[in-house]
Amino acid sequence: MIVISKILIAIVAIEHLYILYIEMFAWETKGKATFKSIPSELFKPTRILAANQGLYNGFLSAGLIWALLIENTFWAKNVALFFLACVIIAAIYGAATASKSIFLKQGLPAIIAMIFVLLFQ
Repeated sequence: MIVISKILIAIVAIEHLYILYIEMFAWETKGKATFKSIPSELFKPTRILAANQGLYNGFLSAGLIWALLIENTFWAKNVALFFLACVIIAAIYGAATASKSIFLKQGLPAIIAMIFVLLFQ
């Protein structure tokens, strides 16, 4: 079960690396296809704002990857829980302010990972 916990943490980390990629490097291409509720003409003027958001997603991913690399199980668990909690809080805020689907796409995988970490690590 510890292996499943780590796989789930890795999935959440990879998801946020992908979001980083879209928001920092592909905002005006892949971003348009991903964020269909945003009018097309807004992508160019908002690319710096999106890149900033992407950077924060990168920090979340880096923290989760760090948790996977820590050998001390006590610290690995606590670091993973902290960064998963950050993802969950960000997803709740995103769902409340932008789109309800953010909670399902980002919050739910983090919640499942957190449950596994709490129960099996």
